[in-house]
Amino acid sequence: MSRSAHPAGPRHGDVLTEGHYSAPPTDLNSLDPRVWASTVRRTPEGTVTVGGMSVAALAEEFGTPAYVLDEDDFRARCRAWRDAFGPDADVFYAGKAFLCRAVVRWLTEEGLNLDVCSGGELATALAAGMPPERIALHGNNKSTEEIERAVEAGVGRIVLDSFQEIVRVAHIADRLGKRQPVQIRVTVGVEAHTHEFIATAHEDQKFGLALAEGQAAEAVRRVLKLDSLELIGIHSHIGSQIFDMAGFEVSARRVVGLLTEIRDEHGVELPEIDLGGGLGIAYTPEDDPREPHEIAKALGDIVTRECESAGLAVPRLSVEPGRAIVGPTAFTLYEVGTVKELEGLRTYVSVDGGMSDNIRTALYDAEYTVSLVSRASSATPMLSRVVGKHCESGDIVVRDAFLPADLAPGDLLAVPATGAYCRSMASNYNHALRPPVVAVRDGEARVIVRRETEEDLLRLDVG
Repeated sequence: MSRSAHPAGPRHGDVLTEGHYSAPPTDLNSLDPRVWASTVRRTPEGTVTVGGMSVAALAEEFGTPAYVLDEDDFRARCRAWRDAFGPDADVFYAGKAFLCRAVVRWLTEEGLNLDVCSGGELATALAAGMPPERIALHGNNKSTEEIERAVEAGVGRIVLDSFQEIVRVAHIADRLGKRQPVQIRVTVGVEAHTHEFIATAHEDQKFGLALAEGQAAEAVRRVLKLDSLELIGIHSHIGSQIFDMAGFEVSARRVVGLLTEIRDEHGVELPEIDLGGGLGIAYTPEDDPREPHEIAKALGDIVTRECESAGLAVPRLSVEPGRAIVGPTAFTLYEVGTVKELEGLRTYVSVDGGMSDNIRTALYDAEYTVSLVSRASSATPMLSRVVGKHCESGDIVVRDAFLPADLAPGDLLAVPATGAYCRSMASNYNHALRPPVVAVRDGEARVIVRRETEEDLLRLDVG
């Protein structure tokens, strides 16, 4: 028996048989294209490059830790989603995955829309020039100030999440002399096959109006009676990091059922349906995500089939990929600080970041891979745990990984697929300074979100 931690976290037990982790790879120097951005390469000399720049040069110029984003890969994924769904559907990038002004400009140039869920995200979108009619405002508890700014700006849709919000948005739109397009977020009762904290369509959670309880139908009735609101569709989101399309099929069937009820009771056929996002990416080589064209065909077929069965005109479809676009485009670059072998267990490799720049391992039991990127190595694999520098035993970046046995302080490690929800959820725990985001393209690198400084940290501390 081994005292190695369970890969899903300590609450699942701490005594497991040996070999619960994957076998070591045959080649520690290989970089699986399923988990790395498209321009990442290992040179014959052994170092890794992205966008034509070596990680050693990036570390020297920008320091570590740093999020390194492949701009060409990001743009290509935007185009793949846009082209897959075509001109008769809308792709809204979910800004919560990662948002900054450069990203907003890329989205605008590549023809995508933007989904925001806070005043800060809305401010970033507007500051970077996203046309307001291409913005959707989400959130389960939007403030009066956030709603007012959205309505004044002329956002293309506000997704209503409660009965109180119906009144709030209607009042603000009426006061401003606007007729605000809205959707109603419906909780359809689908259990997505994902972590409990990111499953969002079962009844016992904070989002949406329950279909089964009649809340959604009542919300429709109330919105249709308000002149300052224009009901353009129904919204559903079943969770995140999902690979199985079965949940979307059940969700679409139930949403179309509601559209049928609305037609029969109110004589109105709503023109849009939004099935949200949540499609998974490859964090490890074992993950097998679908390509955008596969997703588009599957969702289009599901909605068309259900609408034809109900005798409804097929509404315009919207989707909201965030992680699926930005997640694979970036990796986090770290420097090794200490290497500590625990005989018979594993080797602990401490890096200069940790849970302040990637909370997902601690929060969601997320799994990642990691590679030595500053050089190649022919050393034997050693079972490792990559950990951060924070005063927390749960400060784990990669729970189980094989790294070369000659790993030493000063080596550079990279953790791929960290473009989504890492910088967005980063913190100043232990007063750590949040890392920069460095965009790389065609042999050039530039900072799109700068590294925090101690002056930034102290500026908010009024003493």
